[in-house]
Amino acid sequence: MKPKTLLATLASLTLLATAPNLALAQHEHQQHEMHGSGSAVAQLQLKDGQKWQTDAPLRLGMTNIRAAFDADHPAIHAGKQTDAQYAALATRIDQQVKSIVANCRLPADADANLHFVVADLLQGVSLMRGEDTARSRHDGAALVHGALKAYGQYFDDPAWKPDAPMQEQ
Repeated sequence: MKPKTLLATLASLTLLATAPNLALAQHEHQQHEMHGSGSAVAQLQLKDGQKWQTDAPLRLGMTNIRAAFDADHPAIHAGKQTDAQYAALATRIDQQVKSIVANCRLPADADANLHFVVADLLQGVSLMRGEDTARSRHDGAALVHGALKAYGQYFDDPAWKPDAPMQEQ
């Protein structure tokens, strides 16, 4: 066998041998995320102990997301939020996230950390729309809630009030 053919054969055999392990690892990762500890905001870090810079479009979008969430939070917390209400909230949040993504101009390191918040907001939107039958719409609201709390902890938004009116779920 020629060296190139031998290498190609070995590479193919290696891929075939590891494919089941890759599939298992992916499944385990998905299961880990489904049981609550897979939120993207868990990866957030401060910049040398300081909060990340924000800009006006980010602050406005996050304020609007928080206002929408706060309006529905009592019904969510009480277990009285309907599927239609979850879907409407998801749409309002999705619109704001799209605006943030289109208009926000942060430095690269701040933007990279913001992506963790955005990821949880969008996953929450998906769940609140009922797009994952293995998880509840309430799970989506919990992800959004966590993203909002993380934003206040990791991003410098002078108008953000960490304790009012958002409450624990």
